[in-house]
Amino acid sequence: MAEKRDYYEVLGVPRTASQEEIKKAYRKQARKYHPDVNPGDPTAEEKFKEVNEAYEVLSDSQKKAQYDQFGHAAFDASAFGGQGGADFGGFGGNFGFDIFGDIFDMFSGRQGRSQRTGPERGADLQYDLDITLEEAATGIEREIEVFREEKCNTCDGSGAAPGTSPSTCSSCGGTGELRQERTTPFGRMVNVTTCVRCGGRGKVILEPCKDCGGSGHKRRARRILVRVPAGVDTGARLRLAGEGGLGVRGGPPGDLYVFITIRPHKVFERQGDNLFTQVKINMTQAALGTETDVPILGGTAKLTIPPGTQSGTHFRLRGKGMPLLRGHGRGDLLVRVIVSIPKRLTPKQRELLKELAETFGDDVRDDDDKGFFKKMRDALGK
Repeated sequence: MAEKRDYYEVLGVPRTASQEEIKKAYRKQARKYHPDVNPGDPTAEEKFKEVNEAYEVLSDSQKKAQYDQFGHAAFDASAFGGQGGADFGGFGGNFGFDIFGDIFDMFSGRQGRSQRTGPERGADLQYDLDITLEEAATGIEREIEVFREEKCNTCDGSGAAPGTSPSTCSSCGGTGELRQERTTPFGRMVNVTTCVRCGGRGKVILEPCKDCGGSGHKRRARRILVRVPAGVDTGARLRLAGEGGLGVRGGPPGDLYVFITIRPHKVFERQGDNLFTQVKINMTQAALGTETDVPILGGTAKLTIPPGTQSGTHFRLRGKGMPLLRGHGRGDLLVRVIVSIPKRLTPKQRELLKELAETFGDDVRDDDDKGFFKKMRDALGK
C-alpha cells in the first residue's frame, strides 16, 4: 500500500495555516478533483477521497492537534473504521452535511439536484407608459409596441423543419435528465443532471427550422391595446395577462405589466384625487370682492371671492378634481388666491391711494411712497 501523503501537502497549505485558509484550500482541491468534473478518471476520484480525508482531520481542532503531534500514526488502523486511535466513525464523524453543502455550492447548486425539465411559465415583461393629466382624468386607450419572443409560425413552435418532427432523445430516453449513481466515501450518491444532448427537452431536432434556427421562437414587435382607466395616478400598474414572454417547453406565457407615469402639468398640481391651482387678483378685487374664472380640467369655473380676502387664502371647489379610481365621484379643486400689487402707478392712481391711506389713518408723504407700498405688499402677503 502506498504511503500516505502529508495532509498539509495534500491541501497545499503550510502547518501554520488558519482554519479559514484550510477550508479555502479544501474547496479549491475538491472542485479540481470532483468526480463530476472528471468523469471516467479514476485517479481524480482517488485524489478527491484523499482531499476529503485530509480536510476531515485538519478541520477538526482535536484531530488536527493529534495529527500535528503524531502524524498518521495518531489514526493508525482507525481512520476509516478500524480499532484504536481517534474514531472517525467510518469516514462519517464530523464530516456531516456542511461538507456536502460546500461541495454542491461549488457547482452552482446544480450537482445532485434535478434541473427543471417540464413546462415553465414565460417571463413577465414591463412597459413604462407616460400620459397627461387630462388623459388620466378621462381614461384612454393607447396602442403600445412590445418586443417579445413568440412562437415561430413556420414550424409552429416545434423547432423542426416543416414536414419533420422532433425525435426522442436517445441519451436520456425522453426524460431530459441523466442519472448517475456511484459509491463514495459518504455512501451511495445519485447525481442528476440535465441531458446535454437535448438540453432537458427530451427531444432532439434532426432537421432544424430554417426560419428560427431550431429554437421554435422568434423575437417580434407586437402592438397591444392598453385600456387606462380614469383616475389612475403615477405608480399605477396595469396587468395584461398572457401578454408577456413565451413559455418554455409548452409552458404558459408570462404577463405584461404597464407602469403609469403622469407628466407634470403647467396649471395643476395633483395630490391623490385633489387638484391644486392658483389665480391672481388685484388689491381692489381683494378688498371689494369679485367673481373670477378659474381653470378646471376641461374648461373654467366661476369662483366668488368675498371682500377682504387675504393673499394666500384657499377656496375649495368640490367635485372639480380627479375622478375616483375605485368608486363614484371626484376629488376637489383647491384654488389659492394671490393678491397682486402693482409696481408702477400713474400720478392719479398714486394720489388716490394716498387719499385712501389717509382715511385709514396712515401718514403718507411723497418721500415715503416706497415704504407705503412695501407695507401694502407685506400686508397682502406679496
